[in-house]
Amino acid sequence: MGSRVQKDIELWPFKITEGSEEKPMFVVERKSGLKREFSCEEVYSMILKNIKEAAEAYLGTMVTHAVITVPQHFSDTQQQITKDASKLVGLNVMRVITEPRSAQVSYVLDKSLDLYSPIDKTVFVFDMSGKTFTVSLLRINKAGTINSVENAAGDTHLSGEDFDKFMVNHCVQEFKKKENKDVTENEKARIRLNVACEEAKRDLSSTTQTSIEIDSLIDEIDFSIKFSKENFEELKVRFLNECIEHVKNCLKDHKMHKTDVDDVVIVGGSKQNISMVQQMLMKFFDGKPILKSVNVDEAVAHGAALLAAR
Repeated sequence: MGSRVQKDIELWPFKITEGSEEKPMFVVERKSGLKREFSCEEVYSMILKNIKEAAEAYLGTMVTHAVITVPQHFSDTQQQITKDASKLVGLNVMRVITEPRSAQVSYVLDKSLDLYSPIDKTVFVFDMSGKTFTVSLLRINKAGTINSVENAAGDTHLSGEDFDKFMVNHCVQEFKKKENKDVTENEKARIRLNVACEEAKRDLSSTTQTSIEIDSLIDEIDFSIKFSKENFEELKVRFLNECIEHVKNCLKDHKMHKTDVDDVVIVGGSKQNISMVQQMLMKFFDGKPILKSVNVDEAVAHGAALLAAR
């Protein structure tokens, strides 16, 4: 297991253990103290079951088939787990498609791209979901057909959640410095700290400073710390600089210049993150407007629905 994954595990509000055949298992402890282990497929199926039931409630009919989207970096093994989890809830998977490709389908069918112009188009897609970050190039011919999708390596550790991790790590280090105790060793303390940091992040979107205060975080020791907007801005700068490097590498890998890009679209991300990324991309692409015709939160689902309808 890589060192970056090990660091992530320390901050997750649940435990991971090794099951049979060296497969990771999620350990869930109930209030009664009873512990139970779940496989990736089982946890995944619970999420899919919830989505399936929500869709059925809205449609008023049974849902038996689905097109499922997955992050760009998903391996064959991860895609197979997706299919296996779907079977557990009675879903027949018609197709598994990556999130960038699904979003591209949505944008291709949107009139704002003016697909029937007399020239071929190159579209740059910036996908910033909660868990991953991916950039890719989409080539569309004059008939509106996707000729090719040139994918660039993104970063599974560079995403909207980096902001939460920054705040959590900062608090963990401060508490350890003051009390000589490691919050990451206590599951309940990690959960409470994660929740407090998420609330603080939201506060910083409208105020210049906020406080994180948690009673009896560990061993009846209270924790309190102030977090300024300046601290938050430091992470934004690092985040945006890393994003731009991926954008540059994507163009470089395919021997393209930024002036060769006709349209730029954004997929995923919180409203706060989208705003700063839009400004970054507009500046990098010399003022080129970012297409906003399709809701960034719905683009992936929209594309999958269109494919399923076919």
